[in-house]
Amino acid sequence: MSKRFDRAAAIVFVLIGVAFAAESRRIADTAYGSVVGPDIFPMILGGVLALLGLRLLMETFRYPEQSEKKESPDVKRFAVILGATILYGALLETLGYILSTFLFLLVAFQTMERGSWGKTLLISGAFSVGVYALFVMVLEGTLPGLPVWLGG
Repeated sequence: MSKRFDRAAAIVFVLIGVAFAAESRRIADTAYGSVVGPDIFPMILGGVLALLGLRLLMETFRYPEQSEKKESPDVKRFAVILGATILYGALLETLGYILSTFLFLLVAFQTMERGSWGKTLLISGAFSVGVYALFVMVLEGTLPGLPVWLGG
């Protein structure tokens, strides 16, 4: 990326992170008397985003001085990942979280870097099943599991 783009992105990340953390304070406290309410997680995420934005901003000042060459955007890869994202959202309920996330990650990883199918399959499968297990079994949340035709 270019130094100019990275600086602009860093400033946007900091502003969004600060706004996210500040607005999370407006979320109602929990009714159960717990110290950890629904505002804590978004506030932490906003703070992390702001801190990462600050780090990116500081790193842009350490970039080597060189003439910035124009890079043409990779429209084909962008279109494939955008299409995969739209399909992922559209098919999430139909295919379930595990299968749709697995397929989305498979397409995204192969679009970004061709080859190494074994590693791509392993990471996509482990991430899909791992996040589902963590969210549904440990945190007792709800996600669409497997489709009915796969026994879900």
